Amino acid sequence: MSMDEKFEAKAEDLGGKAKEAAGRLSGDERLQAEGKTDQAKAAVKDAVGDAVAKLRGALGKD
Repeated sequence: MSMDEKFEAKAEDLGGKAKEAAGRLSGDERLQAEGKTDQAKAAVKDAVGDAVAKLRGALGKD
């Protein structure tokens, strides 16, 4: 996973946390759910990127 991809995933995670918090504070369940979804998508991107990096390392294609 490149540094740009890691940065994107982290930014999406932080944005999701902000949305979730805003939704919680305002009582907006939809915004809160969107925030949780954004965080989950970021976690999946991060996990897939790490798996791809490990696979490339195992295959000697760093």
